[in-house]
Amino acid sequence: MKPETLFLKIVVILIGIPVLALCIFLVPALGNVAAKLLPEFASIKYLVFIVFYASAVPFYFALYQAFNLLRYIDKNEAFSELSVIALKKIKYCAITISSLHALVLPFFYLFAEKDDAPGVILLGLVVPFASMVIAVFAAVLQKLLKTAIDIKSENDLTI
Repeated sequence: MKPETLFLKIVVILIGIPVLALCIFLVPALGNVAAKLLPEFASIKYLVFIVFYASAVPFYFALYQAFNLLRYIDKNEAFSELSVIALKKIKYCAITISSLHALVLPFFYLFAEKDDAPGVILLGLVVPFASMVIAVFAAVLQKLLKTAIDIKSENDLTI
């Protein structure tokens, strides 16, 4: 399984690079745009910074857990409690990201109202929805893995 997991490890690393670039280059520009579009909310610029930078922390932690999960697969420890714990952490990170971005959805409505662009609201729903899909997927995998571990331990005891 080494070549497949190596490829996935590289993909996990490559996923982190564009998000880092977005945090460095796009988030300050988004904060400035938000401040210009909604001058009556002077602190919106800082809210944009807080939400995006605060959501980057669980994002990178989830990537780290995914990397760990791939390491467990390499060591033939995929069906272990460590994998279940990693999936649980990924699930909580996805829920955190979704919650943070859901908190700023009212501001997407204000942007859409100000710019007369209703598509902005749909754009604001992308990150919370995608994060919740990841959280549900991780929860399903976590339960499935836990069940497989329980079955494996029962079989080990009966043999």
